[in-house]
Amino acid sequence: MLELPEAHVLAKQMKETLVGKTIRNAVANNHHHDSAWHWGDPAKYGKLLNGKKITDTAAFAGRPEIQAENMHISFIDGVNVRYLAPGKKRLPKYQLLLEFEDGSAICCIVKKYGWIWVFPDGANDDFYYTVTKEKPSPLTEEFNEAYFDSLFHVDARPTISAKAFLTTKQRIPGLGNGVLYDILFNARIHPKRKLETIGDIERGALFTAVKTTLKTMIDKGGRDTEKDLFNQPGGYQSILLKNKLNLPCHACGTIFTQQIFLGGEIYFCGGCQPLD
Repeated sequence: MLELPEAHVLAKQMKETLVGKTIRNAVANNHHHDSAWHWGDPAKYGKLLNGKKITDTAAFAGRPEIQAENMHISFIDGVNVRYLAPGKKRLPKYQLLLEFEDGSAICCIVKKYGWIWVFPDGANDDFYYTVTKEKPSPLTEEFNEAYFDSLFHVDARPTISAKAFLTTKQRIPGLGNGVLYDILFNARIHPKRKLETIGDIERGALFTAVKTTLKTMIDKGGRDTEKDLFNQPGGYQSILLKNKLNLPCHACGTIFTQQIFLGGEIYFCGGCQPLD
């Protein structure tokens, strides 16, 4: 799933690879996917995009986006975006194909679920899209300790968990479950810990972990559980995820744990991240 690190890696790679290319042919939804959603009518994407030149790319939280003159192409959640060099065989099933005049292409495939939006400047007033542009990114100086403390003390109830604080209500757009557990591990905070039990020193550690963990993931080309524009896995080795269960923690030797919490799975080290 696309989260903040992968969005930034993809946006950078697309900027280096696609800017200046002109779309010769855009085809959407050649293979129906029940959990692939589009902005407007995907049958019109060709008319909207054909002949447009790629002018820029950007990442807004967990959303990489291509700008083609006055049109925006935005990818959300489980969309795999892959570059195909000139002469490379096209994939048979996809939710969006952009073929360029030089013979190259990008092919976008929705796996579990995802959104592919094509819309003109100023047309998208979706709340979740707007908030990604309005709130400061953890990668910026605006996302400082004072701002983080305001989220902690003003925006969130003291009785919610650390997991809920970081991943719900769009407090930090782009920070989801995929990156959450490494952040909490680096801060040495259990996912179930209530905010009211987290003191000033731990809160400072959590702020630092949010900033540094996300930056490290981007610097290393994204997480090893996700693939980039060229179908290569990221270089960041995830600490806590399903395939690391029953392995010892590299810091203390405690076996990593999985539990069900808030309707989903959580991962943590009981030695480094005590609940009490």
